[in-house]
Amino acid sequence: MADITVTEYLLLHQKQSPHATGQFTGLLYDLILSGKTIARRITKAGLLDILGGTGEVNVQGEDVQKLDEIANRIMIYRMERCGALCAMSSEEEPELIRVRPEFPHGDYILVFDPLDGSSNIDANINVGTIFSILRRPDGNRGEVALEEVLQQGVRQVAAGYILYGPATMLVFSTGQGVHGFTLDPGVGEFLLSHPDMRIPQQGHVYSVNEGNWKNWSAATRDVIDWFHNCPSPTGSPYSSRYVGSLVADFHRTLIYGGIYMYPPDAKKPDGKLRLLCEASPLAFLAEQAGGKASDGMGRILERKPDKLHARMPLFIGSADDVTAVETIYAKHA
Repeated sequence: MADITVTEYLLLHQKQSPHATGQFTGLLYDLILSGKTIARRITKAGLLDILGGTGEVNVQGEDVQKLDEIANRIMIYRMERCGALCAMSSEEEPELIRVRPEFPHGDYILVFDPLDGSSNIDANINVGTIFSILRRPDGNRGEVALEEVLQQGVRQVAAGYILYGPATMLVFSTGQGVHGFTLDPGVGEFLLSHPDMRIPQQGHVYSVNEGNWKNWSAATRDVIDWFHNCPSPTGSPYSSRYVGSLVADFHRTLIYGGIYMYPPDAKKPDGKLRLLCEASPLAFLAEQAGGKASDGMGRILERKPDKLHARMPLFIGSADDVTAVETIYAKHA
C-alpha cells in the first residue's frame, strides 16, 4: 500500500464525516503543524537548555516546566491564526482564550493539554499533546460564552493526541474509528501506520499509581485487589505498568488493552484529571476503538463539566476491565 499522509487521509474521507469541511481540515492541518513544531523543540530540549521548571505554578497548582510554556505558546500562536476557531482552552491558562478580533473566526472550539506528562521530560519519558475539538452551537454569534465550551464529550467532533517519543505519532478520531499516523522525519509528514486501531475486549495490564493506596476508599482498594487476583485472558495474572504520563499510559492501553486508572482519593475526591482536556478526548478515542471510559459510576462522555478546569476520576481501556470496575463500585454504593 502506498504511503498515505494525514492530509490525504482527511481529504479521502471528508465525505464520510458531516464535520469534515474545508475549515475543519484546515484546523487539523494547523494542529498537526503545531505538533511538528513542538516535536522539534522536544528533540533538541537538552541542547537548547529548555529542560526543567520555570519556577512558576499553573492554574492546576502544578510546577510549570519550560517546555510546558513553550508548547502552550506554540499552540496558542498557531491555532489563533488558523481561521477555524472562535475560542480555545488550555490546561495552562486559567481562563477561556477567545480568538482576537484581528484574526479570522470559525465555528470550532479547541481544548488542549499542550504537553501532558511534562514533569517526566527530564527523564526522557514520552510526553504528548492531547486535544479535543468542539463545534459552537448553531446560530451563536458574537463573543463566545463559557457555557458554549462546557459541553458533554459526546458532542466532540474530533479528539486525539500527538505522542512525542522514539517515534512521533498522531492518533485521532473524527467519529469514524481511530487511526494512527507516524511522523517520517525524512519527508516531514505523518504517514498512516495504524489504521482502524482497536482495544482488545479484555487486557492483561492494569495501570495505576499504587503509591496512593493509603488515601483510597475501600471501594477503590477492592478494585485494585480484583486486578491483583483476576486472571487475564491468557490465564496469567495481570501485570502492573505505570509510566506516570497519561498520554503514554493510554497509548500503551490502546495498543495492548488493559486499563488505566486514576481514581478519586482523600486528597483529590473529585479526581485529578481534567474532564475537558484529558478525560473526555481520551474517552472519545477509547469508545471509537471499541473500549470504554468511566468515572467509576458511568460513562465519561455523558459528564457535563461545571467549570473550565473541572476534574474527574478516570477508568479507561478494555471494555470488560472497565465494566468490572463499575460493578465493584456499584456494590459499594
